[in-house]
Amino acid sequence: MRYGTIAGIDKEIPRLIQGGVKLDTEQQDAVNQLLDEVYAKGCNAVETARTYGGGDSERALGNWIKSRGVRDKFVIITKGGKSGAGEPLLNAEGILSDLEESLNALQTNYIDLYMLHRDDTSVPAGSIVEVLNQPLKAGKIKAIGGSNWSHQRIGEANEYARKNRLIPMSASSPHFSLAEQFMVPWLGCISIAGPKGKEARDFYAATQLPVIFWSSLAGGFFSGRFQRDNLDTFNQYWDRSCVDTYCKEPNFQRLDRAQELAARKGVSIPQIAIAYVLSQPMNAFCLLSCANGNELNDNLGAFEVELSREETQWLDLTSGKKP
Repeated sequence: MRYGTIAGIDKEIPRLIQGGVKLDTEQQDAVNQLLDEVYAKGCNAVETARTYGGGDSERALGNWIKSRGVRDKFVIITKGGKSGAGEPLLNAEGILSDLEESLNALQTNYIDLYMLHRDDTSVPAGSIVEVLNQPLKAGKIKAIGGSNWSHQRIGEANEYARKNRLIPMSASSPHFSLAEQFMVPWLGCISIAGPKGKEARDFYAATQLPVIFWSSLAGGFFSGRFQRDNLDTFNQYWDRSCVDTYCKEPNFQRLDRAQELAARKGVSIPQIAIAYVLSQPMNAFCLLSCANGNELNDNLGAFEVELSREETQWLDLTSGKKP
C-alpha cells in the first residue's frame, strides 16, 4: 500500500480506500472477514455514508472497528447531509443531526473525514462552512470535505474559510476513472472524467487538494465481464448501473486499449485502469469496493505500473498514436 495525507487527519491515508456501500450487519461475519483481509493488506480506511443501507453500513463498520480495537489506527470517512430520497439537506439541523447519528452508528466520538454527500447550490457555501466548523472545533470531526461538489463550489467554500479564518474543506470526492459517464448514475453526481472534466482536473492539479475518486474502476466496467455483445444478460442492480452509465462505444475503445496495454506490460486490466487514475497530476485517492483481500492485493499491483504521458493519452482517446 502507498499512503498520502489529508489536512486535519493525523493518520496516513491509503491511496486505495475500501468502499463501504455494501457493508451489512445481517452479514456481519462476512463484513468482519472482508475488513480483516483488507486491513491486513494495509488498507486502514473505509468510506461509507449515513444513507448506505439506512445507516446499516456505518453500523457494520462500527461493529468491526470496536471488535478489533483499531479505532486509533483506522480512518473513518463518512458522508451526511442527504436524505434517503437523495435530496441534499444542507441546513444546520440536517448536517448536525446526520453527524450525531453517524457517530452513534459508528460507535465513536469522532470521525476522521466528514463529507457532505451532495451539494445544494441554493445554499451559500460560506454558511455551510460555518456549520461544519462547529463540530470541527468541538473535535467531533477532524477534517471536512464535499462529495459530488463541483470544483467551483469547493473553491468558493475554501475562499470563504480563508477570508473568515475558518477551517476549509480538506478533500473533495467526485467521480473519476478512465471510463467517462454517459448518464448520471444517481441524482446529484459530479464526474470529472472524460473531455468535459478537464477544467475540474486542472483545478485539482493546480491546488493539489486531495481528491477521493469514487467508482475508480467504473462500477466494474474494467473487470472484463462487460462486452459489447452481452449487455442484455445483466439483471442485477449494480450490473445494470454499470451498463447504463459506462457501457458505450468510447469506453469500449478505452477498454480495448487497456487490455492491449495490460497484455504488453504483463499486468491486469484493473491495474492499468487504477494506474491511469493515479498517474494524473492530482493528489488522488481511489475508492474501490474490493470483495476480498485477494482482489485488493491484485489492485495493489497498480502501484508498480508506470504509464507514460503518451500511454495515458492513448488510453483516454485523446491521442490516436499508439505508444
